[in-house]
Amino acid sequence: MGTAAFCCVLLLAACGPTAGPDAARHSPAKVAKGPAALPVPRGKGSKVPDDFNGDGHRDLVLNDLVKDQSHADDAGIGIVYGGAHGLTPAARQLLGPGKQAAPTKGRLPAVFDAEASCDLDKDGFTDLVVSTDPPYDGQGRPPVPLQILFGSPAGPTGRAVKLTVPARARFGNDWPDQPVCGDFDGDGAQDLVVHASEGRLSYLRGPFTRKGAPRAADKPLTSPGNVPTAPAADVNRDGYDDLLVRTAEGPATSAIVLGGPAGPTRTGTVLPAGLDVALGRFGRGKALDAAVGAMGETSLRYDLSAAGRGSLASAGSMLDAADFDGDGFSELVSSGARLRVFRGRTTGLSTASAVTVAPPDQGTTRVAAVGDFDGDGRADLVVRTYRGETRDTIAVYPGSKKGLIAAKPSVTFSSAEFLTP
Repeated sequence: MGTAAFCCVLLLAACGPTAGPDAARHSPAKVAKGPAALPVPRGKGSKVPDDFNGDGHRDLVLNDLVKDQSHADDAGIGIVYGGAHGLTPAARQLLGPGKQAAPTKGRLPAVFDAEASCDLDKDGFTDLVVSTDPPYDGQGRPPVPLQILFGSPAGPTGRAVKLTVPARARFGNDWPDQPVCGDFDGDGAQDLVVHASEGRLSYLRGPFTRKGAPRAADKPLTSPGNVPTAPAADVNRDGYDDLLVRTAEGPATSAIVLGGPAGPTRTGTVLPAGLDVALGRFGRGKALDAAVGAMGETSLRYDLSAAGRGSLASAGSMLDAADFDGDGFSELVSSGARLRVFRGRTTGLSTASAVTVAPPDQGTTRVAAVGDFDGDGRADLVVRTYRGETRDTIAVYPGSKKGLIAAKPSVTFSSAEFLTP
């Protein structure tokens, strides 16, 4: 997804949760062997992104943890906590519906997937927005499937609360899903945008109460698409976060919707059709740039206030962007048949200095996250390689002044460790 969230977080389709009432009847996931867990470090609050325990170190969220047997239940959501030297796999937390989900009519959900993360109540601890599958008979307007797990000095340990989407902010009978965090009105508080239906989005202004209610929510916003897409970014550097909106899942056009005092209301640059979009400062102009991934070629739109054009013939279709060498320019990460990193520079992206990343295990490799996990001011690359439902390897490649040139990752582990006692 042109973003870390596309890769770290699995979005539900705009039609809403798909798990049926029998979803919880599969074989339960059994305990796997792994190292003993360390206590979650206790923090006092910070402004670091994805810092659920507020200790000043970025944490990693993982969905779809591996199982010891195929077709077992989903184990839940895993959090790997960060430390002074980066991610610490032994400091981990497993979040599941049994202990963390809010029940509906006495029934706990079977689906429990991380969707978005930001500090919604402004207390210095990142909060987690989770998708669930509340009971619904298919008649009329469906319930809100999103819940909020609030962060704390020990991480998100309490029971989730249901997100409140006021009736006046909804439109049609689609599931209100696809949450995206951002400060779209520039007041310093994180807001949420969620899908409504028929080209409209629900805009919920933060901060949020501990009962899951937004500070304010007016009538739905008219939008150039149905799929709000993370992460939000201040594309034109005017102090308001802007929103990327796609017309559909899969190959589709998209557009930048500009934030302002009234939220994300003005359509900016329209982007060409593609499977994924990444926003970053790749090297030209004052505004951010966009890379649109498609089969065979990645389209580039430099300086989104002017939309200068370019392309990368050998890039893949799934994209992420981050500054791995700390020079102020974003690198473009392309994944698909292979994982490549294209360096940003004043003249823009080029294939000449591309680096190929070779994961330590064989299988299907995807970017799990990009971000500064070791606090050195440079982004790190986290990739995940799958071997079916029962085996995976997660590898962390640290950024450096020379970029991503490490012959081997600094940390490797498996999400099977979350299944240990």
